[in-house]
Amino acid sequence: MKIMFAKRSVQVLCCLCLSAGAAQAQDSGLVLHYDRPAQYFEEALVIGNGTMGAIVYGGTARDVLSLNDLTLWTGEPDRKVTTPDAHLAIPVIREKLDREDYRGADQEQRKVQGHYSENYQPLGQLAITYLDASATVTSYRRSLDISTAIASTRYLRDGKDFSCDYFASAPDSVIVIRLCSQSPEGIRALLSFDSQLPHATSARNNEISAEGYAAYHSYPVYYDDVTEKHLYDPDRGIHFRTLVKVLTKDGQVKSYPSGELKLEGVHEAVVLVANATSFNGFDKDPVREGRDYRTLAERRISRAAAKSYDELHRNHVADYQYFFNRVKLDLGRTASDIASLPTDEQLRRYTDESQYNPQLEALYFQYGRYLLISCSRTPGVPANLQGLWNERLLPPWSCNYTSNINLEENYWAAETANLSEMHRPLMDFIVHLSRTGQESAKAYYGVNQGWCLGQNTDIWAMTCPVGLNVGDPSWACWTMGGAWLSTHIWERYLFTQDKEFLKQYYPTLKGAADFCLNWLIEKDGYLLTSPGTSPENKFVTPDGYVGATSYGCTADLAMTRECLQDAVRAAEVLGLDKDFRRKAGDALSRLLPYRVGQNGNLQEWFHDWSDEDPQHRHQSHLFGLYPGHHLSVDETPELAKACARTLEIKGDNTTGWSTGWRVNLYARLKDGEGAYHIYRRLLRYVTPDGYKGKDARRGGGTYPNLLDAHSPFQIDGNFGGCAGVIEMLMQSSATSITLLPALPAQWKDGSVQGICARGGFVVDMDWKDGRVTRLHITSRKGGKTRIFFNGQSKKISLKANESKQIL
Repeated sequence: MKIMFAKRSVQVLCCLCLSAGAAQAQDSGLVLHYDRPAQYFEEALVIGNGTMGAIVYGGTARDVLSLNDLTLWTGEPDRKVTTPDAHLAIPVIREKLDREDYRGADQEQRKVQGHYSENYQPLGQLAITYLDASATVTSYRRSLDISTAIASTRYLRDGKDFSCDYFASAPDSVIVIRLCSQSPEGIRALLSFDSQLPHATSARNNEISAEGYAAYHSYPVYYDDVTEKHLYDPDRGIHFRTLVKVLTKDGQVKSYPSGELKLEGVHEAVVLVANATSFNGFDKDPVREGRDYRTLAERRISRAAAKSYDELHRNHVADYQYFFNRVKLDLGRTASDIASLPTDEQLRRYTDESQYNPQLEALYFQYGRYLLISCSRTPGVPANLQGLWNERLLPPWSCNYTSNINLEENYWAAETANLSEMHRPLMDFIVHLSRTGQESAKAYYGVNQGWCLGQNTDIWAMTCPVGLNVGDPSWACWTMGGAWLSTHIWERYLFTQDKEFLKQYYPTLKGAADFCLNWLIEKDGYLLTSPGTSPENKFVTPDGYVGATSYGCTADLAMTRECLQDAVRAAEVLGLDKDFRRKAGDALSRLLPYRVGQNGNLQEWFHDWSDEDPQHRHQSHLFGLYPGHHLSVDETPELAKACARTLEIKGDNTTGWSTGWRVNLYARLKDGEGAYHIYRRLLRYVTPDGYKGKDARRGGGTYPNLLDAHSPFQIDGNFGGCAGVIEMLMQSSATSITLLPALPAQWKDGSVQGICARGGFVVDMDWKDGRVTRLHITSRKGGKTRIFFNGQSKKISLKANESKQIL
C-alpha cells in the first residue's frame, strides 16, 4: 500500500467536508486533529461510554482499536488480612520514634504491610485489515470532536472517499464504528478480535464472539519476588464476553471458523462492539455470584443492532451533550494559521516557540471534561490511574487507584466543571472502602473505631497498606487515604446542597473521622500522628540518615484537620452526633499547628529537617491550601507565604499530575501569573514513550493526543489541569464566591458559562481587561452568598432554580 501523507498540512477536500456541526466545533477549538495515523498509544484517540472504551489508531492498512472495560480486573473479593498481627508493631514503632530511632522505625514499619492491589486488564483488540494492499492513500485526516465525542478518519483511497467514524455510546452500551467507501469496488477487509487474556473466539452470522477470563490473582510489574505475575484458573476470576457484529446494506460478510469476518464489496458497514463482565460488586465472587455476562452482552448487541446508525448516533450525541454542553469557555482566538495545524504540531510550537494559543489552552480544559464523562459512569467503579484506557497486562502501578493524590485528583473538576454525576461512582466506591477499611484499621493499626485506607486500592476495595513486608515505608506505609478521600463527600454536598445525599454518606465521612480521632496520640501537649509518612518523600536527619517514618508529619495533620472539620460541619447540617462534634472540636483545637521552616517554607516534618529531594513531585504538606480549605492568603497569610516559598523551592520541573496540582496551588495563592506559567508547563510537549528518535522528549507534560505524561501516561494531570483553569477563574466557599482570583494577563478578555460554586450556584460571566463585564448567577437549591468581583462585594439571595443578572 502506498501512503502519501501531507507534510504537516491539512487538506480537506469538498468530498470530505465536515458536517456543519463538526465544522462549528473545529471553529470553536473543540477538535483534536492530525495528518497521519497513530503509531503509538500516546498518539491514538480515546473514546469511552463510562464503562467501555477504545483506543483508536486510525490506520489505513490495518486499523486497530484497543478495547477496555472498566470492570475487567484481576483478582477476587478482598477477604483476608495478609498480616493479621501487624498492629502489634505499632507500639514498638512509636517507642522507637520517642527515642528518635528513625532507622529502627523504618525497619519496624515493614511489619505493618499487607498485599498489593490487583491489576486493571486490557480487554482486547479489534483489528480491521484492509485487503487492497496496493491502494494509494492521500489527503489523510484523523480527528476527535469532543463536542460530540466522535472520532473520525477521512482520506482518499485510490482517489475515492473513504471514512471511518467511531463513538462509544452510553445509552446503547456499545462501541459503534461506521465504514464508508465511495469506491465502486467497495470495502474489502478482514475483521478480527484478539486478547492477551485466555479466551476463545468464534464467528458466525456476521458476528464474532469471544469469551475469556482474567487472572484470579496478580502482582504488580515492580514486584520481583515471584516468577508468575498472573495466576489463572478458568473457574475463578472475572470473566467476559465480547461480541462484534457487522451490519451492511450491500456486499457480503463471510465468517470463518478462525473467528474472523470478511467484508467484500461493502460500501457502508456499521460495526457494533458489546462487552460484559461477570463483575458484580467488590464483595461478590465473580464466578459464584457474578453477573450473567453472556446474556447481558447478547442483549446489548441485539438491542443496538435493531436500531439504525442514525438513531444510535442521535442517542449518543444527545446523551453526551447533556453533560458536555453545560460549560463553555472562551479564552480568546488563536491565529488561523496556527489553529489549522495538527494538534500535536500546535502543542510542539506552543512548547518550543511559546506561541499564543488560547484555543489550545481552552481545548485542554474541555478535553479534561470529555475524559471524565467518557470514563466515570460506572456505579461504584471510579476512573482509575489511566481513566479507562490501558493496553498492558502489567500496566504501570497496576493502573490501580492510588489514594495519596491520584484518585482524588481525578475528581477535582467533577463539581466545579458541572459534572457532578461523574463524581457519584467515587462516592459509592468510598462506601465500599469504608467496609473493608474497618478490618484494616483493626488488623494493621489496632484502631477499633472507624476505617482507613493505605496508598493503593483496586476494584475490590482493598484498604491495607501494601508492601508484603519488603516495601519502602515512604510509599508503602501511609494511613491517610480514607481521611483524604472522605473529604469528597462534604465537597459534593457543598456544591449540590443535597441533604439526602449527605445523610446517606455521612456515616462514611464520620467513619474516616473516627479513625483519625483514634489514631492521634498526645506529645508535648499536642495531638499528632505516630507513625506517619509524607507520601513518597524522605527526610535527612542531622546524622545523615535518610528516612520516611516519623511523627507529626504536616501532611497527616492537614488531612486529619480537613476530615474532622468536614465531618463536624456535616453533623451540624444534619443535626447529629453532638458528642462526636464536641470530641472532634476538642481534637482540632489541640492538633499540632503548622510551622514555618528556616528557609521560609512550610515545614513538612515535625523537625525542621531537609528533604532528600527538595524538588520532589509530591507536595502533600500543602494539602491545606489545595484541595483543602484551611490555609489561604486571606485567613492565614504567613502560612500562605510559606506555601509559596515551598513551591519556589520545588521549582517547575516535575511530573504531569504534580504540575496539575501546582496550577491549583498557585491559583489558591491568587498568583495568576504563577498559575498560568505552570499551566503552560503542564502543556509541555512530550513524545510517545516508544519513540526513539534523537528528538525524543521525556518527563512530565502532555503527549501528542493531549493525554497526561507522568510519564508514562496517568490521567490525573488532565483532570488537575482542568480543575486549575476554573480555580484561576473562580473560587468559592460555603458562603462566598470570588471571581477572577488568579486571572493571568494572557486571559485578560474572555467568558465562561456553567461553572459551579459551592452553595449550589452556577456562574456565567464575561470579562474585559481583567474586569467582570457580565455576571449571571443561578441557584439550584436556593441560598445566600457573597460575590467578590472588580474590587467590590455584593450579597445575593436566590430561591431554588432562580437566576439573576448581577452585572
